[in-house]
Amino acid sequence: MGGGTFLIGGGWDAPEVYGPLLRASGGGRIGCVIVDEGDGEEQFARYAAALRSAGAGAEAAVPLLVPLGERFEPGPLVGGLDGLLVCGGLTPAYQDAFAECAGRLTGLLAERGVPYAGFSAGAALAARRAVVGGWLADGVPVCPPDTAEDLEEVEVRPGLGLVPFAVDVHAAQWGTLGRLVAAVSRGSVPYGVAIDENTVLEVTGATGRVGGRGRVHVVRPADTGDTAGAVVRSYAPGASVPLGQPPLP
Repeated sequence: MGGGTFLIGGGWDAPEVYGPLLRASGGGRIGCVIVDEGDGEEQFARYAAALRSAGAGAEAAVPLLVPLGERFEPGPLVGGLDGLLVCGGLTPAYQDAFAECAGRLTGLLAERGVPYAGFSAGAALAARRAVVGGWLADGVPVCPPDTAEDLEEVEVRPGLGLVPFAVDVHAAQWGTLGRLVAAVSRGSVPYGVAIDENTVLEVTGATGRVGGRGRVHVVRPADTGDTAGAVVRSYAPGASVPLGQPPLP
């Protein structure tokens, strides 16, 4: 078993996106963190089925339900989990649930070599500075309003710090790439990746690998003089993605 960070852009049509997590966890027990808005058990059953479809054992998925408005306690990691999957839902609610334990959680993951996978909200939360929602940048629309996560202006909050770049998800399906471009262009985040549904970005240091069926879009600041801007490069499944801080040539 070894650590690792795996960012899944959402979607339910590609069970293979869980493969890197299962390999890194050695086929062991996967804790599934779900912010419970009243349907937590139903949501857990969906993730457990997806993990089984990817090859996990029948009892591999372990429910870790956090009632909406309460805080996640990473203590269960000491109890023998081999991997952690932070699931999807309202991204600001996930950020709030992890806000008080981010340092302890990342320390435990590193100490025990526990891999982290984030699905949708869980992927966004992996960032040092997490884009948690919004659809306006200074009042100007940058993505569809129904992707706003109950926020108006694009909002960035502290994340877990597992990766140095910001993450947005459902990129092609929800049109959220524009939100990440806005966050990078205005300097709210240093750079970022937007991930399509049914797609996973496997992060290894300053590089990543695209898996699944969609694309990963890397967004970096553009050198445009006095005008803020961004450069986007997209990577197909199987591609190696440069994720280091220096701008792309």
